[in-house]
Amino acid sequence: NLGDAVARRVLHTAELGRGMIRANATGRPGPNVITGKYRSSWEVVGRGIPHGAQCTIGTNAPQGRRLEYGFWDMTDSIARHFYQPPYPHVGPAVPRMEVALREQMLDAVEEVLR
Repeated sequence: NLGDAVARRVLHTAELGRGMIRANATGRPGPNVITGKYRSSWEVVGRGIPHGAQCTIGTNAPQGRRLEYGFWDMTDSIARHFYQPPYPHVGPAVPRMEVALREQMLDAVEEVLR
């Protein structure tokens, strides 16, 4: 069944993507690893939909956006200034995930047609 083949491969691609993000979050040019908690906070949540699946790759870690995008000038409540350069780790993985998903969808169709 095509839906089952697509669902398996979408979930597989999401797991590959999570691995890519985690690998990118293992030092420069991405964020450095201090405790490993941030890197391990990345999760895949999948759910079936008619004829396939949908997956979300994400983290609930509060530093996620700050590490990916940085910020140029932030002042806290006692007037201290902060600068955080971006350490992209998600963005660089997206083109590779797109290639992997395209290949997985071709394989799903091929599997069903056999």
